[in-house]
Amino acid sequence: MTPLVIGIDIGTSGARAVAMRPDFSIAGQSAVRLDRFGQNPRDPSAWWQAVQAALTGLLSSIDRAAVRAAVRAIAVDGTSGTLLPVDAAGRPLAEPLMYNDKVADADILAAIAREAPEASAAHGATSGLAKALQFQHLPGIAAVLHQADWIAGNFSGRFDISDENNALKTGYDVEARRWPDWIAATGMRMDLLPDVVEPGDVTGTLTAAAAEMLGLPPDVVVVAGTTDGCASFLATGATAAGDGVTALGSSLTIKILSDRPLSAPRFGIYSHRLGDAWLAGGASNSGGKVLAQHFPLARIIELSAKIDPTTETGFDYYPLGAAGERFPIADPALPPRLIPRPADDADYLKGMFEGMAAIETLGYRRLAELGAPALTSVRSVGGGAANPAWTAIRRRKLGVDFLPALSDEAAAGTARLALKGASKAGLL
Repeated sequence: MTPLVIGIDIGTSGARAVAMRPDFSIAGQSAVRLDRFGQNPRDPSAWWQAVQAALTGLLSSIDRAAVRAAVRAIAVDGTSGTLLPVDAAGRPLAEPLMYNDKVADADILAAIAREAPEASAAHGATSGLAKALQFQHLPGIAAVLHQADWIAGNFSGRFDISDENNALKTGYDVEARRWPDWIAATGMRMDLLPDVVEPGDVTGTLTAAAAEMLGLPPDVVVVAGTTDGCASFLATGATAAGDGVTALGSSLTIKILSDRPLSAPRFGIYSHRLGDAWLAGGASNSGGKVLAQHFPLARIIELSAKIDPTTETGFDYYPLGAAGERFPIADPALPPRLIPRPADDADYLKGMFEGMAAIETLGYRRLAELGAPALTSVRSVGGGAANPAWTAIRRRKLGVDFLPALSDEAAAGTARLALKGASKAGLL
């Protein structure tokens, strides 16, 4: 019987689960909206109910008897920078602070700014460390955990462990592979920080209660997961230095697999560790949200069919929805550049596609200037990846192979980590 592993993605809108075979093919998948379990996306009980429902749906979509015997491992990814305080039994002690929640305590932010190295991802009001410092004085607190840590703990019973990717924004030093001493100087209680392992390491097995709930054997291993962003990259199948992934969603995000870490705080760039490789990238304020300010989706599809991607409009657009850019130009006052506007809407849309492709090209060039390898291939995800005219323009400007993304589901990337853990444990 072909072994299976399960990857789980818990995000801001719901939970997704993917069952994967050792050849990376997907045996089944399921998704459940978070609002089925209440209107509060910060409610950990809603997270857990959504995960259970997604798993129930997944197991029901394939031969349940076969699944019982075939599943070897399970892993979880969650939103980066989402933290919650728990007691010794893993029970949440307060409402979590989500990835985009800001800590307003000026003393906490000043302590981090004073002690953290410039290149640390722990800077800023939304950092995991800022949230941990805010939580640490709660009565009965035993640990501060990231979202994925807590979900995985509900499977394994371990509420004292995290992975290198989730721990990055809480100040973990991924190069030295330890919590650095400067964190204590901020006033943080080091005993509340979880142990950290490499994504894909086995951290335990299912508890009897979790095994019974899922109808799975108790010897299924629980594997350290990752952040949602890293999981999305892994899902595409990009594995070699120089492989790039462009996400064409509401914003334009690019990531590249590197053989060395990159750090450029002024561009919001830091590196996640993936074994002996590094994942670095940046996010532009350009992207689908800008297009939507000018045309509804149906009109974009209609106009795209009229575009000849082999020619240039001659426009030099820098499409932004408002002043300010993060990457590949770090300028909070950079103005949008969307004039002159031609009479033909198709030409205007084409000019915006060209401008965004130029931003993408400059982004990969900027990463190379900072030490990343030269771009060798691109995989594309997000709604914009389905637009053939935009794709052809991007392909012409980037001048590298465009490869198909094996999946755009973060849960599939996490399933790849589960496969890694199952292999390490000799279960495949």
